Amino acid sequence: MKSKLDPLSMAAMAVTVVSVSATAPLTAAASASPLAMAFWRNCLGFAVLGPLLLVLRRREVVRVARGERGILRREQWRPLVFGFLAATALALHFAAFMTSTRLTSVAMSTALVATQPVWQALIAAGQGVRASRRTWAGLALAVVGAAAAGGLDIKSGGTALLGDLLALVGAVAQAGYTALSERSRADVSTPLYSTFTSLVCGLELLAVCLLAHIPLTGFDRSTQLSLLGLLVLPQILGLGSLNFALGRTSATTMSVLLLLETPVAALAAWWFMGQGIKPATMPGLLLIIVGVTVVVTSGSTAQATAEQGRHSSTGTAEMPPYPSYAPYTPQPLPMRRRLTFPEPAGRDPRVDWARHTGDDSPTVTLALPTYHGAGAFDTLFLRVPRMEEEEPNPDSPAEALADRSARR
Repeated sequence: MKSKLDPLSMAAMAVTVVSVSATAPLTAAASASPLAMAFWRNCLGFAVLGPLLLVLRRREVVRVARGERGILRREQWRPLVFGFLAATALALHFAAFMTSTRLTSVAMSTALVATQPVWQALIAAGQGVRASRRTWAGLALAVVGAAAAGGLDIKSGGTALLGDLLALVGAVAQAGYTALSERSRADVSTPLYSTFTSLVCGLELLAVCLLAHIPLTGFDRSTQLSLLGLLVLPQILGLGSLNFALGRTSATTMSVLLLLETPVAALAAWWFMGQGIKPATMPGLLLIIVGVTVVVTSGSTAQATAEQGRHSSTGTAEMPPYPSYAPYTPQPLPMRRRLTFPEPAGRDPRVDWARHTGDDSPTVTLALPTYHGAGAFDTLFLRVPRMEEEEPNPDSPAEALADRSARR
């Protein structure tokens, strides 16, 4: 997608970066427990996403409620379990990240949480997805930068070191949320899945707060304003402007721009809270930003190279096996005629695998990162990129497979 750098798009990008960057300073400025802040953050987010889902995806919600899409079919219990695990990882991310903003500096917390694409690439590599040399170079830069930035905290120990470790736990948990989401989103749309994870995450945080006897009410004025700011800035303005900007520029561009969260958040913490940045940590923070930028941009480069090679190749590669986490394994049917239905069925993701002609394994593609769970976008795409639409062929196994899924 070509970027349209008109004033309106640039304004949307600026609003997105500023809104997302307010997360850590607003959390650090509040006096309530970080776990209580995490609960109310998800509760307010669900209060916003729920009505929007009913307005924008009402037909899908009705179909799921009636069981017409077979969400609870026996073969789909495993994706549902992955969805609950993803929501649990998101709850862990909120709890760890929001607690780290109280124990270490805002700059260190946001910089270490921003390493989420690094951990995502490592998870993908552990799953057998190949990574380019540029990706591994970015990983090395980010690791060296994190070690250099946290050197003073490692020497001094105490709460600052604990805050750094919690920030890294938040980054790993966010990467786990994205990886688990990739395995659970088989039959639902992004808005419905985001609302589901927000609900489950909020309920889990509520249970933790009740078990730990953490007060959820009686906050002072500064905490109330912080919660209002978390709802208005990252949850509403950030997500809305991000959606608008994505329609006018590439996801990779927005991914790199969102890395400006670290300096903008550090500037806000210095301006409103008097929290400075130690000069010794600045080289490490810059290395983290550079390393994550290399990792994010290498994903789009690898995808473009793979697609170019696929289109230029004249041979036909062997069809890759369908993922084991799929609802059920596709079985081509020897059908000779094409059935028609009153309502066209939605595109079945298995058709892409049945029609795939390319590399034996997909490559790591890092696109738009979720910013502390507020975004409803995937960070890692392990599925094969969608092929260009072709004329339907009733005799092909792929079209027969689509007919069979529509009848179900």
